[in-house]
Amino acid sequence: MATAGLVACRSRFAATRMDARVGSAEFPTLAAAIAAAPADGRHPFRIQVGAGRWHEKLIIDKPNIHLLGEGRARSIISFDAAAGLRRPDGEPWGTWGCASVIVRAPDFRAEHLTIENSFDYVGNLSAPKFEPIGPNGAQAVALMLDAGADRCLLQDVDIRGHQDTLFVDAGRSLFRRCRISGSVDFVFGAGQSWLEDCEILSRFRPGKERQGYIAVPSTLQSQAHGLVFSKCRLMREAGIPDGSVALGRAWRPGRSFADGKYGDPAVLGSAVFLSCWMDAHIAREGWDPMAYTARDGRRVMLQPLDARLFEFDSRGPGAAQSAGRRWLDAASAAQVSMQRVLQGWTILD
Repeated sequence: MATAGLVACRSRFAATRMDARVGSAEFPTLAAAIAAAPADGRHPFRIQVGAGRWHEKLIIDKPNIHLLGEGRARSIISFDAAAGLRRPDGEPWGTWGCASVIVRAPDFRAEHLTIENSFDYVGNLSAPKFEPIGPNGAQAVALMLDAGADRCLLQDVDIRGHQDTLFVDAGRSLFRRCRISGSVDFVFGAGQSWLEDCEILSRFRPGKERQGYIAVPSTLQSQAHGLVFSKCRLMREAGIPDGSVALGRAWRPGRSFADGKYGDPAVLGSAVFLSCWMDAHIAREGWDPMAYTARDGRRVMLQPLDARLFEFDSRGPGAAQSAGRRWLDAASAAQVSMQRVLQGWTILD
């Protein structure tokens, strides 16, 4: 098996054997380092992401790729595609194609770095060029876990964007001590994700009464769990008013069937906030409804009480209980554990 040039790394990786160092003569780009990884992925292929801003759009389609940075502020992977912008072939990127990093293989790992979508969301809020594909053409994903991704581990990673920052659409994933920032629907998808001890940072949107939504799950009804936030801190940028950010809303994405395209009835989003601290920007009502197309073509609002949206042991000025903001009892909350959400995946640090 051909092996990429081995590099003895300094700083936090002094005792870690690396298979490639991005920024070296042999691997000037991340794409070059990933291309050198063996296709079978039997062993981790460790890539040191050197200090700098790496303007690349990456697809991780080989198992066991590990990206190890030199710190969130030093190693930054960045791209600026948005759903309404055009690919080189003239077609729009779309939500499923615009991510800075797309993972389509198991056992991906990233540590001590930043993954961002640097699209100028605020500067394009009213840009007419996004209207042909709908009012949400400014969706700009930073990280997407796509079909094929599973057992993805991210530790000490800054995931930055605005709308649709983190798209966890497949498999199981674990986020530890990360910071995830955005405004609209910025943690979303159908995957099973456990987010632990993370900072969830809401970003300012000028001129918007409803500043944003955090968790937007599209979990299949057959899955017991979707997005779980455990011991996270829900924070805000300057300028975001009290009570202006929803914990989230339930997404029922459209799907094509023999009799037309409409909201997938097999989807019933699941999101839980466990023992999280919430600043005062969190709305008292907690969750918002979200529209979808019914089978008969009508636009219908999926109400929070009709989805699986819950809290337990919320704290801080944004914590509240109300008829529309359901808390699990202690026995039910105990059933929402990392082991159950990740379904037998053994985490090896």
